[in-house]
Amino acid sequence: MDEKPARRGRPRAWSGSASQPTIRALDRALDVLDAIAAANGLTLSEISRQLGESPATIYRILTTFEARGMAESEAHSQVWRVGAAAFRLGTAFLRRSNVLERSQAQMRLLMETTGETSNLGIERNGAVMFIAQAETHESIRAFFPPGTVSPMHASGIGKALLSRYEDSRVKDFLHDRQLERFTDKTITSREALLDDLKQIRAVGYSYDDEERTTGMRCVAAPIIDAYGKAVAGISVSGPTHRMRSDMIPRLGLLVAAAAARVSRDIGAAIRP
Repeated sequence: MDEKPARRGRPRAWSGSASQPTIRALDRALDVLDAIAAANGLTLSEISRQLGESPATIYRILTTFEARGMAESEAHSQVWRVGAAAFRLGTAFLRRSNVLERSQAQMRLLMETTGETSNLGIERNGAVMFIAQAETHESIRAFFPPGTVSPMHASGIGKALLSRYEDSRVKDFLHDRQLERFTDKTITSREALLDDLKQIRAVGYSYDDEERTTGMRCVAAPIIDAYGKAVAGISVSGPTHRMRSDMIPRLGLLVAAAAARVSRDIGAAIRP
């Protein structure tokens, strides 16, 4: 009898099920890495309290990561941060697509044309993850370091991506999801969000009007791949006193044009 081919990514001798427990020590170690990345640095005692593990256990994990360049500590503050090796691993994820590479010039052009910070983001586990930024030189500006996550419903890029999703995917996104309120302008009802997505489809760009942070606005548009799927979003963000309401249509056209250029560069069938 012919031997069944091994399932990709598993050894031939594997007989476990998908529900079989994971490696607990590895899970614990990755929890530590997640914690210091999310907080932009934590002390040993802070990590210990947050994860409910002993300082000795956390310290062994941190020193192991430090030896591999995955974490590093500051002697004067005793704060642990993500190391350069973790960044290199993270960029391997970005290399799966050339969206980042193709977007760099357009982000720079948007920043220079509008005078505001331009961002690139993707959907990751139901949220927007920012992966690149062309930062304005203005003293007051939007700042989203690579790896920062933001809720889809209160983000220009998030709403731009949602506007291109199939109805079934939007329905799955909204299923049993609480739309958290961040400001008095945050969209928190399912009906209001669906209406906003309809408007975004009509004009070709999304508008975050202080929905995540009071005093900040964002205009975004989706980047489409060769299969017509929204794979990323590009935006400009800035304070309300510079990004006035009357400027939004013009900014929307600029961002949508930049998104279209990137989309064509990665194979989308979009006419110039």
